[in-house]
Amino acid sequence: MDARQALADMVMKSMNVVHKSALALSGGRLGRDVMGMTAVELHTTGRTSGKRRSAMLTAPVYEPDRVVLVASKGGDDRDPDWYRNLVADPDVELTVAGTTRPMLAHTADATERAELWPVVVKAYDGYGDYQRRTTRQIPVVVLTPR
Repeated sequence: MDARQALADMVMKSMNVVHKSALALSGGRLGRDVMGMTAVELHTTGRTSGKRRSAMLTAPVYEPDRVVLVASKGGDDRDPDWYRNLVADPDVELTVAGTTRPMLAHTADATERAELWPVVVKAYDGYGDYQRRTTRQIPVVVLTPR
């Protein structure tokens, strides 16, 4: 990992800490919605450590029986750690507004991604910019209740 990637990772982790802190300190009033999307906390199992890991994310699609996440990492050429963790173990948990529920994650296949990508970009056009910034196809993740 080069210095640029290390700095990007540090910034992303810092943003997670700030977001979690804002939610906690405000009793859930600040940071519930980000750029018009529902803020969620995804809990995965670390693929090498086996420890519980958490990431604050936005859900461009948030429905009772389906939540869609985007593994963009801001257009980085690497997949985010949370995504690599859920690929290794798709049994995850999702916390929204203080309620945690078990979910099952899968990466959208080509057909499902083609259906979801326009919806994702409509929710936040920055995802389109992220896709143009990288050569990897940014994964779209679908969570359903377990």
